[in-house]
Amino acid sequence: MGDALLFVGDDWAEDHHDVEVMDSSGRRLAKARLAEGMAGMTRLHAMIGQALGDTIEDDVVQVKIGIETDRGPWVQALVAAGYTVYPVNPLQAARYRERLALSGAKSDAADAHMLADMVRTDSHQLRPIAGDSADAAAVKVVTRMHKTLIWERTRAGQRLRHALREYFPAALAAFEDLDAGDTLELLAKAPDPASAARLSISQISTALKRARRRDIPVKAAAIQAALRAEYLGQPAVVTTAYAATVRALAAVLVTLNEQVKALQSEVEAHFGRHPDAEIILSQPGLGAVLGARVLGEFGDDHDRYASAKARKNYAATSPITRASGKKRTVMARFVHNDRLIDALMTQAFSALQKSPGARAYYDRQRDRGASHNAALRQLANRLVGILHGCLKTGTPYDEATAWSSHLIEAAA
Repeated sequence: MGDALLFVGDDWAEDHHDVEVMDSSGRRLAKARLAEGMAGMTRLHAMIGQALGDTIEDDVVQVKIGIETDRGPWVQALVAAGYTVYPVNPLQAARYRERLALSGAKSDAADAHMLADMVRTDSHQLRPIAGDSADAAAVKVVTRMHKTLIWERTRAGQRLRHALREYFPAALAAFEDLDAGDTLELLAKAPDPASAARLSISQISTALKRARRRDIPVKAAAIQAALRAEYLGQPAVVTTAYAATVRALAAVLVTLNEQVKALQSEVEAHFGRHPDAEIILSQPGLGAVLGARVLGEFGDDHDRYASAKARKNYAATSPITRASGKKRTVMARFVHNDRLIDALMTQAFSALQKSPGARAYYDRQRDRGASHNAALRQLANRLVGILHGCLKTGTPYDEATAWSSHLIEAAA
């Protein structure tokens, strides 16, 4: 009994896949362009089955597939079929392509060949797709969209601020939070200086009440005074044009506020059902939303990270070293998962107030001359290691265990 190996390169597009099947010697056995969906997947299975036609019955069949994505129904179908799928980073693929073709020539069929050859020769350097559960995948979906909408709200708020600065500076003086419900209500009702100056105390107070503000009489009077103050302006026709854009932006922000709130409930619900939620919530600086983001980006396959170092490297909190001759530099990783590093740095900052050990560790880095951001990144790196240990052993976070040596040094 032996091993029968097949290698498949899959260059995917929105509606089709260029695939090539290769044997262990690098010989092409088949190639085709397959339609996205059930028909294409059925034909791929047939191509692989035909290539294995002469395989001895007792042989162990291994099919390794290289593809430049790690998600979608097609990838899930490949995993469900029992194939070993390697989600190849596009940067890795580009570098490998340069090894095969110095001319810079590129085609979909050639990329399929390149991916098949890549998993044939370098699969030991690639990471197979993680075996995350459907629950973790669901957490990732809702947390990513929740964070995306928050980013979109920030961008829309910046556009609103820019527009108001151009023609309606009184609004910037009157309203502190441009994406707040009361501000958006009043801007939708009075998006230009003239109509805003006519707003009564009663109208302003009503908006403030709906937003559940405090000290409404004082705030309403201050807003009205700011809106009625004299500022430089734009010609009437330009003001009218800007007012239309502000009314549209206000409507967009209202919708984004509603959907961010709705998705937060989904994030909390999905995360609360996950078996790792209790351990993640025990970590300093992680609440339901931030913890869900960390879970979604790390995944829940406990065999995915062989060590704490591997998890830290994936998180990009650990530094990289460049050494050549007598020159040696240590620097932060610039290629990283933006969503994960954002969540981990936020956790580290929050942990400064919630964990004496985290505070002592951060202060120690600062005493050594590290900047705030560098010290925070080192703290985030340490927290990733602690999280890894807790998940590996199935035990909640314990302050004394996590920081025993650092707490002793801080007390000395």
